[in-house]
Amino acid sequence: MKDEVAEAIEIKGGVTAPVGFLAGSIYCGVKEGNATKEDVALIFSEGPAVAAGTFTTNKVKAAPVLISAAHLRAAGARAIIANSGNANACTGPRGLESARRMCRAAAKALALNEPEVLVCSTGRIGVQLPIEKMEAVIGQFPATLGERSRHSRAAAQAIMTSDTFPKEMAVECQIGRKAVRIGGIAKGAGMIDPNMATMLSFLTTDAVIGKADLQKALRASVGQSFNRITVDGDMSTNDTVLALANGRAGNSPLTWGGPEFAVFQSALDRVTAALARMIVKDGEGVSRFIDLQLTGARTEREARLAARAIANSILVKCAWYGGDPNWGRIMDAVGYSGARIREERIRIAYNGAPAVEGGMPAGTSVARLRAVARKKEFTITVDLGMGGGSHRIWTTDLTTKYVEFNMGE
Repeated sequence: MKDEVAEAIEIKGGVTAPVGFLAGSIYCGVKEGNATKEDVALIFSEGPAVAAGTFTTNKVKAAPVLISAAHLRAAGARAIIANSGNANACTGPRGLESARRMCRAAAKALALNEPEVLVCSTGRIGVQLPIEKMEAVIGQFPATLGERSRHSRAAAQAIMTSDTFPKEMAVECQIGRKAVRIGGIAKGAGMIDPNMATMLSFLTTDAVIGKADLQKALRASVGQSFNRITVDGDMSTNDTVLALANGRAGNSPLTWGGPEFAVFQSALDRVTAALARMIVKDGEGVSRFIDLQLTGARTEREARLAARAIANSILVKCAWYGGDPNWGRIMDAVGYSGARIREERIRIAYNGAPAVEGGMPAGTSVARLRAVARKKEFTITVDLGMGGGSHRIWTTDLTTKYVEFNMGE
């Protein structure tokens, strides 16, 4: 996962930065009590586009996840409609029909076929969508759509739930002699079941790329970004990442493994990584951002097991909240993670300051380690000394504010 990519430059515009994409939002009042916040967003390609997506692996899947997955199997998609305030999950056949009706209403407003619209929802589980109320306003979308930065920002704000700020990113890279743009928005501050929050991200690009190759690029990029973050260890019923590509840049078609595909992949990775970091930094009630780098595992799988055990340990997270460099809790998490280890080979460091060498205290003063652990952002490296497997995760502490927030809606 790379924070900077030489081939791409950051630009303004979010999902409307690529040529030929419009976005906007409207107020519906999806959630009872929401009197003012715009809560339905739409992203639209002015011309034909191909689509790709990745979805939650939770066996309990929300209605919009099922409908979008089905629509992705069609030839192409040109629009994404999403609401906040209601997850439309665990809502049975009625929920499925409501998701279809959202697509149908958007398709009618945009003169599209229903399968050309993808749908997402985020909010409370187990509450039926007020679909009649939504249908009454979705037809207003054509008048609200635009290509400016403010339109992308409006869409990003409309999908927020417990988020404290809208999340946007866009880059431009050169594919041959053509400028190709990739933009995205996201929402998420935790993956909390059964109440708030869901991780959603919508990406657009004007690159010429086929559906299958876009899917491969998206899957690889999600693997290096959204699949390497954790706030609380809970997986949502609604997590979705969708990408649309309309080919307006006019570049030579990108193909997986082709000479210019790496440039596109790196640019896409930069967008998804930036959005993923924003989600972690906006975690519900968090006060610290931790870059956890696990190396020296026998395999990539074992590196992932060890890294996630550390990142999701309540004891470890509580120590981080207290600014306590309690490496003993990290050792403990590694020990039960399922990764093959030899205690005497383990090394742990805080921002490069050795905390553990050979499975024992490294001799660095507690004061020096505590100074690192009290920073708002820091890096922890854990080397198992067993092989070449590695894994990186962005994670957070666990605060009293998080507990208070999730005691109720």
